[in-house]
Amino acid sequence: MNLSLYLLTVLIWGTTWIALKLQLGVVAIPVSIVYRFALAGLILFAILLLTRRLQPMGRRGHLVCLAQGLCLFCVNFMCFLSASQWIASGLIAVVFSTATLWNALNARIFFSQRIAANVLGGGALGLLGLGLLFWPELASHGASRQTLYGLGLALLGTLCFSAGNMLSSLQQKAGLRPMTTNAWGMLYGASMLAVYCLSSGIPFDMEWNARYIGSLMYLVIPGSVIGFTAYLTLVGRMGPERAAYCTVLFPLVALNVSAVAEGYQWTAPALLGLVAVMVGNVLVFRKPKAGKVGAAVAIR
Repeated sequence: MNLSLYLLTVLIWGTTWIALKLQLGVVAIPVSIVYRFALAGLILFAILLLTRRLQPMGRRGHLVCLAQGLCLFCVNFMCFLSASQWIASGLIAVVFSTATLWNALNARIFFSQRIAANVLGGGALGLLGLGLLFWPELASHGASRQTLYGLGLALLGTLCFSAGNMLSSLQQKAGLRPMTTNAWGMLYGASMLAVYCLSSGIPFDMEWNARYIGSLMYLVIPGSVIGFTAYLTLVGRMGPERAAYCTVLFPLVALNVSAVAEGYQWTAPALLGLVAVMVGNVLVFRKPKAGKVGAAVAIR
């Protein structure tokens, strides 16, 4: 079950980059994010009500969902989409893949979970692999003010993503399932961003064409309803640090999609990077020996 959820997350999020690119145009970035998560939240609520699986939440649960919505379904996407104006998407993917290590460190800080050596080693190999994959793009960037600003936004987006992981893990420890917390979190995030758009005078435009509507529906249903539910379920089952290794793998899917849609060329360093990422993946999923488990999170 864990493997199925893992592969599903990688395949879905690895193909959302193309859909995100198709969103850019007439509709402002924050408005597109509002459309995406408002629709995804409503769909989740409809599913939960029809199946009678909507869990009741107290004040504490709603406050955590509010924070999760701000981190995971609002600021996170604003940072990454804004960063794409100054740095290339490949460089953003490299920064985002550091979520593996941020999650391990945050799990240590907030939940006192010991960081397993294989998680750190696997994450380091994955980052090395991605560095090789994107080396030509990385080497072509100078340290201009715009580049540094873009890197700062990408890092902030990654930290927000990791914080959202911790909040989801906290909710699941309290017995709340991801579908319920995602439904509330998405609506909270969309609502906060909508208020920002209204107060800033950003118009709620719409492109009524197949490109925009098709990409929006892909981001809403597979990208949000299915992708976030699958990923945050993994966070609860496997721990944030192992679940976040999806963020190292899905850029590989994005590269293969890009090879078909945008003419990406594979090189020898890129292939070496692919091998490093695969080896890192094996290390992350290797169970520690029985005597060395300690407080580390084991796959269950």
